[in-house]
Amino acid sequence: MNTVHNKDIGTKQKALAINLDPKIYGSFAEIGAGQDVAANFFKAGGSSGTIAKTMSAYDMVVSDAIYGALKVRRYVSEPRLMAMLEHEYGLLIERLAIQRGDSTTFFAFSDTVSALNYQKTNEAHGWMGVRFQLEPNGAFNDVVLHVKLLDNDNVLQQQAVGILGVNLMYACFYYHQTPPVFLLSLMDELSHDRIQIDMIRFEGPDFAKVDNRLMSLHLVKYGFSNAAVFGPDGKNQQPSEVLHKKHIVVIRGRFRPIINVHLDMLNTGVKQFIQEADVDKSQIVVIAELTLQSLKERNADETAEIDEKDFLDRVDILCSLGQTVLISNFHEYYKLVAYLSKITKLKMGVVLGYPNLEYIFSEEHYKDLPGGILEAFATLFSRKVKLFIYPTLRDGIIWNCLRFYPPPHLIDLYRYLIANNKIEDIRHYNENNLHVQTDRVLELIKQGADGWEEYVPAEVAAMIKDRCLFGFHCEVNPAREDIAATDDNSGPILDTA
Repeated sequence: MNTVHNKDIGTKQKALAINLDPKIYGSFAEIGAGQDVAANFFKAGGSSGTIAKTMSAYDMVVSDAIYGALKVRRYVSEPRLMAMLEHEYGLLIERLAIQRGDSTTFFAFSDTVSALNYQKTNEAHGWMGVRFQLEPNGAFNDVVLHVKLLDNDNVLQQQAVGILGVNLMYACFYYHQTPPVFLLSLMDELSHDRIQIDMIRFEGPDFAKVDNRLMSLHLVKYGFSNAAVFGPDGKNQQPSEVLHKKHIVVIRGRFRPIINVHLDMLNTGVKQFIQEADVDKSQIVVIAELTLQSLKERNADETAEIDEKDFLDRVDILCSLGQTVLISNFHEYYKLVAYLSKITKLKMGVVLGYPNLEYIFSEEHYKDLPGGILEAFATLFSRKVKLFIYPTLRDGIIWNCLRFYPPPHLIDLYRYLIANNKIEDIRHYNENNLHVQTDRVLELIKQGADGWEEYVPAEVAAMIKDRCLFGFHCEVNPAREDIAATDDNSGPILDTA
């Protein structure tokens, strides 16, 4: 195995290396545009030592007969992929384990991919995964990913899938000990304008120390995707699977740590969003967003590496409160809305503090756009999007939408947005929260000052104390550290009634 990324190894060399390894043996099952993966192994030479079987269950009826009918008939989906891996790997063990199990590390590669149709009207994407052993007779591991295909040509998309599949296979057997190298190698002979990988998950005994939340962070950090999502249980999720046909309420923050103000913002913002006439409260997903910039803000050097422990500390708390977390590379709000608008057509709510309203109306942030602030606002407010503004206390005065005065030449634009129900003050907020600032709470935690606990939820205070988070001086409780990753975090603290 390798711990250093060798970019000079081409697709054919990778496929040949696997073909010439006498221990690696398995099957390929591909649906749709994924036919090029097995083809690369055949073309490399020596494939008889690697491939027990290849197949393509292209017809839906045939696919159902082999892998079982889906409750929701979406054949390019994670459930279909997992059914394929389960079936094909099971057949290998059933038919070949006795004969060659003592000398073989079995694998099952599967993908289900939809490339561009003739009219170019569909979403080109796919699911890909490998179930594999690293030792003969050993337990299996899974690596599963979701890919978006960006080439504007069907044949080029199929070619990209073939390259990605070989990269994935090679990484499973040769880069499995170094997840960052594993991820980087997936783009060998590819580029970010050809594919995006917006979800990857590592499971199995050989990945026991891999934190999939960090893998989500790395996808965005390495530019594999502009955004990644994981749920309260810490499991990576494909954004479209979670957010498709949903109302989305999003709050952006550093959450270092999350304090009572954040929860009050969310609770009051969500309650007002539910009251909108065109909102179905049974279809709402609430998201806490962390941007890459917010993860770097603690460093004086903007080029410094992200502190992964600090990231996980914040995420652990958000997950403990039942939050779905979005990591993004969208510094501007209009970019975030543009991204989410491609996933759902339903109304969205953005909850933000008054200072962010001032930020949004600062034209200096849109200098790179040909249309300036109007171009940004056309994206931010073009669809069913509404901003809910949480007030700020300054010099004894509560600042909200009614007190906001944009530059004179933008006043009419601002009044238009207010009149058309695009911006609204959050009502019924807890005024006591306005005296609390996150940075001040963080300082109190670091100093071990009395009374900081009253500014954060009880669950958060307990985690900070037990695990010595955010500079709190204490001795780490090993028992709490061990169970942190296995806690049942499915019960959100948000009151959306």
